Order: sequence, then structure tokens, then C-alpha cells
Amino acid sequence: MNTLPPDQSTGDLDPWPLAPILARLPATARLSLGFDVERMLADVSALREREWSKPTILTGEGVSRGADVDWRKLPLRSIGGDPDRTDPGGPSLEEFADTPWLREAPYLAEVLARIPAPLRCVRLQSLGPGAASPVHNDTKHSLPWGIVRLHVPIVTTPGAILTIQEETHRWQPGEVWYADFTRPHIVRNSDPVTRIHLVIDCHPTPELLQLFPAEFRSPAVAASTLFAAPAVRLSLAERDACRCSFQMPSSFHSFEEPDGAFLTAPRTRRAAIDIRGDRLVLVIDGEPAFSLVHVGEGEFRFAGWTLERTVQVTLDPTRAPIVTLRSRVGDQTRVLDLPAERARLS
Repeated sequence: MNTLPPDQSTGDLDPWPLAPILARLPATARLSLGFDVERMLADVSALREREWSKPTILTGEGVSRGADVDWRKLPLRSIGGDPDRTDPGGPSLEEFADTPWLREAPYLAEVLARIPAPLRCVRLQSLGPGAASPVHNDTKHSLPWGIVRLHVPIVTTPGAILTIQEETHRWQPGEVWYADFTRPHIVRNSDPVTRIHLVIDCHPTPELLQLFPAEFRSPAVAASTLFAAPAVRLSLAERDACRCSFQMPSSFHSFEEPDGAFLTAPRTRRAAIDIRGDRLVLVIDGEPAFSLVHVGEGEFRFAGWTLERTVQVTLDPTRAPIVTLRSRVGDQTRVLDLPAERARLS
């Protein structure tokens, strides 16, 4: 997430749009889905005694503190199911999982089950009276990078607003809204009542897009959306064949790198694909960095992330290994092939 103080211009934020299809779509869209406000309020009331923490953010360098405003969050799903992580998550050694708090919110669990898409991070977010976020945008959190962020208002008033690219929105309780949060935006609450939303990050699927307005259901949007891919099981022999070492461009480990920057990165880092416990991991400079999730034909996404960036290894043990790095934006793919050395089996 990139931020600026509320009274500054957006010149230092990511340029928009980084994916051309976004310029052809509305900034927001209401989905043809709705939920029972009273039942959501009952679950929120049961969770009020839990500690709602100030926001943290995840960058290419790790987790750090977010804006210092009365903007608090309670994670219902997070990386590894950690009940204390309020960031939206990203490439990690763990996948997303339910936190203990979701067990105390049975109707919110029903809400999530009705979203026809694989879930990532899910958080309850409160914005206190008089609070306002900085102007910010959320790096690569939109359809071309394989992430959809949905808001379900639970408690709101006329003074609780979202302003995105100079358009102001007041979403109503029980509705389900998408917004392209790669655009500069700010949330503000000028009323004396705390605003509470359920914020759902998920992977786009064709079924989910069917709930969007007509503009989002065109072939052009489908072609520019990075849809979710299921995990594909590896045999033990195939897993062993993936073990190798290589020199990786220094920027490729960061999901925040500008698209394609790894193709011209002047520096490299020692990297390896190895087995730790029962899983394959990408090791960088001797330290495990990301677990690898196989999506087919020796190609892996990072745990906690999308097909936006992947590594692929030749699985044939009789051939010299090649590691292929990929980054994707919608239907655009950048590729770099790297020579590798196959690991010796102990």
C-alpha cells in the first residue's frame, strides 16, 4: 500500500492504470448479492470485546505499521490464521486460513461461504468518529493481478464515505461492493458513530464476475482478469526433481516491484528451490522465503499470492534444469529463463 497525507496530491502514488483494462471500467460496482444486517450486527456485537488492532501493511520488505488513525481491524482470515495479523497478506511461507475469531461469528461464516471465489484475507474494519485514512492505493489489488476486494457495510452513516478518484460513495448496510483500490482513494468518517465494514479479499472466478454489472462480464474483462488456479499435486519424484539452485534477479522476490522490473534488474541473489519439511520452498540467500504451490507442469505460485508471479522448473531429471520466472498482468506475461544446477539427493 502506498500512502500520502490526506491534504497532498497523488503524485507519489503508483501510476494509474498499470493495467489498461481498468481505464475502461467503473471505479466501483455493486454486486447482485446482499446479506442480513441484523445477523451481521449480532456477530459483530459478539466480537466487540476482542482486541481490534490498528492496521499493519505488507510491503515487499515485510510487515510494518499502517496509518496512525482510529482505523481498527479484526482478522477473520489471515496468513496462517494468525489472529493478530491485520495486514492483507501476500507472498509467504503460509497460505491463508480462518482465525479463531471466525468461529465466534457463525453468520459471517455463512456470508463468506456464499462468495463464489477462493478467499484470501477477511477483516472486520472499523473507522472511528472523525477518522480519515491517508490518500493511498493498494498495490496490485485488482482483477488483472488476481485479487478482488469486496466491502460489505455493517454499520454506516451519511458521514462515512469513500472517495475514489474524486467520486464520493456512501454504501449501505448489507450491500456488497467492489472497488478498484489501485486508484487513489480515501475513507473518512465525519459522524459520531463508528463505521464497520466486512472487507473480503478473494481470487476472481467466472462465477464471481457473474455477480458484477454488465460492464465486468465482457470477453475483454475476462481476458484481462487473472483467474485463480487450483493446486496440482506433485509426485515425490517430481518434487525431488524441482530441487535446484540459481541466481535470481534481486527484485523478483517483491510483489511490489514494477511490472517486468526483474527482466533488467542489475543485481542477483542466491536462490534455491528445496524441500523443507513436507513442502517445497523458495530459499533466498540461505533463508526460506516462500512456500511454493504447484499449479501444473512444474510451475509454482508463492503461498499467499496469485499467479502474478511464478517460478517454473523443468521436471525431467535427465535434462539440465531451467528455472523460468514469470510475472503476469491480465493477459500479458513477462518471462525470464535462467540456468540452474540440480541439487544432489542426499
